[in-house]
Amino acid sequence: MNILFFGDIMGKPGRQGLLKALPDLKLKYNADFVIANGENMSHGAGVTNSSYNEIINGGVDFLTGGNHTWAKQEIDNILEQKDARIIRPANYPPGAPGSGWKIIETGVYKILVINLLGRMFMKKHLDCPFRKIDEILSDDDLQDIKIKIIDFHAEATAEKVSLGYYVDGRVSALIGTHTHIATSDARILPKKTFYMTDAGMVGVKESVLGVNKESAIEQFLTQRPVRIEISESEGVCINGIFMNIDYNTGLVKDFERIEKDVVLEI
Repeated sequence: MNILFFGDIMGKPGRQGLLKALPDLKLKYNADFVIANGENMSHGAGVTNSSYNEIINGGVDFLTGGNHTWAKQEIDNILEQKDARIIRPANYPPGAPGSGWKIIETGVYKILVINLLGRMFMKKHLDCPFRKIDEILSDDDLQDIKIKIIDFHAEATAEKVSLGYYVDGRVSALIGTHTHIATSDARILPKKTFYMTDAGMVGVKESVLGVNKESAIEQFLTQRPVRIEISESEGVCINGIFMNIDYNTGLVKDFERIEKDVVLEI
């Protein structure tokens, strides 16, 4: 099974860039399923009905979340839809709308996608992602599913690497998101789980993590609140990962980092 996973979609330029690049990427990798982190895709924070529909109708099969999941009020209704193609981090306290994991059926395949949020430097008082993944993976209803993919949305590289080794041999892949900078450590861990610290970003290339360079620099210079705007440019970088997964074993047989630049018409 061929899966494409894309890092944080950053605002309108990120959405437009991904949808422009996606047909060619699907063809190149003969993709069966496309996952993307969508927590930044509505003007840099959250998900709206329009952005959700745009991305799903444009060819992305499933979305994951992160620390900005709740930035837009519409997300509660989106998450609660029976056929919602989006999840939020599983380690939010009980009672949060939606689900932190879902089983997706595509053709003859079943895929378990799990979303977790890190705790280090995240300013969130969440349940432990390590104990939460133990709870999820021990669910009797999930034992027969071979392909299991985790999006670990976290700031600290040490926390990401630690969770990678913690789930090694128990899931197909753990891919980090959140930092918007693609890492060069994509690899197969000793017990055969695929790991990558961060998939990177889908957003304006000449920016500071997808936001306007000048406003980001001003904030560092003045140390005062500055209105942060999504950078507007025709040049968008597409960061992600391709994985070929054996459906019978759930193991990643082959992988390739995706780094593609596209030009938008502005």
